[in-house]
Amino acid sequence: MGNTSGVAWRTEPPGLGAIPTTDAEAALVFCRALAACLAGPEPARPLPQPVVSVVIPVYEEENNLLALHSRLTSVLAQAEPEYEIIFVNDGSRDKSGEVLQAVAEQDPRVLVIELARNFGHQVAISAGLDYARGRAVIIMDADLQDPPEVIPDLIAKWREGYEVVYATRAEREGESWFKVFTASLFYRLIYRITDVKIPLDAGDFRLLDRKVVNVLSKMRERHRFPRGMAAWVGFKQTGVPYRRAARFSGETKYPFRKMLRLAINAITGFSYFPLQLATYIGFVAAGLSTIAIPVVVILRLAGNNSFFGQATTLIAVLFLGGVQLISLGILGEYIGRLYDEAKGRPLYIVRDEPADKEG
Repeated sequence: MGNTSGVAWRTEPPGLGAIPTTDAEAALVFCRALAACLAGPEPARPLPQPVVSVVIPVYEEENNLLALHSRLTSVLAQAEPEYEIIFVNDGSRDKSGEVLQAVAEQDPRVLVIELARNFGHQVAISAGLDYARGRAVIIMDADLQDPPEVIPDLIAKWREGYEVVYATRAEREGESWFKVFTASLFYRLIYRITDVKIPLDAGDFRLLDRKVVNVLSKMRERHRFPRGMAAWVGFKQTGVPYRRAARFSGETKYPFRKMLRLAINAITGFSYFPLQLATYIGFVAAGLSTIAIPVVVILRLAGNNSFFGQATTLIAVLFLGGVQLISLGILGEYIGRLYDEAKGRPLYIVRDEPADKEG
């Protein structure tokens, strides 16, 4: 059908109709439509940077997550409304992943990072720090032993100018005397034998300024001890005492075996004392031997039969053999860590990450 509008048209790309040549207003509309087609869809705008990010490693905590989210959002709404919550699901075998995804669908400020397997609590913390975008990042556990109600105190100290604000455990509820004793002993031992003065009775519950997070993200060692790493980087630090609550539900994910491994990682990661201890024992054994040689000779010449027979020799050999094996074991711990670092494997593997994660 011919053109009956009195406007002259030219052939143009399909989908936009003919190009008007005599009607200025129609030509302007056409040009705008053509520009929009050529530009394509408008790129998604990046989310504004939150003031506070809360990083929570999760391993089989399905019964704690809803209560944790409720208390946490209630506290943050009053303390700092511009926030995000990052849950790192560390290979949970229960329904923690399903609960977290349901929470994330209801709350746009919740991000869920699914690791491909269980990489461990310390690595899960590092994964959360890598994804956190806040100007301050708070690390806490998912079992509600770290009360969300302490967060306003951490933020207040940060606003005073402190760059690391750690929470110190003034009291511990629901923990056996053995765990309290061994934890206290560990903190005081690591404080004395390391060059870095790690705060006493302070766990992973803390606030880190963005500057500190950026530095920690560059430290990619495999055997990690985040509370020691946070002390090592320096910056302006202070503590906030709090009453550590009993676990909300479920069982502890840190039995004695994991606590011992964490202690070994802490000692070998921040101290050469075990290597020096082997040297000290060697010098002591050599010194005792040097003293014992003339004593035994004199006793033999005097006719004393106390050192005759093989029993004394066997005891001495067993003692020195034990010292040597312990020394080899200590060397093995350090060499094994060098081997792990040399392999250069990723610190963690993400199975599913938030779609709006930038970069």
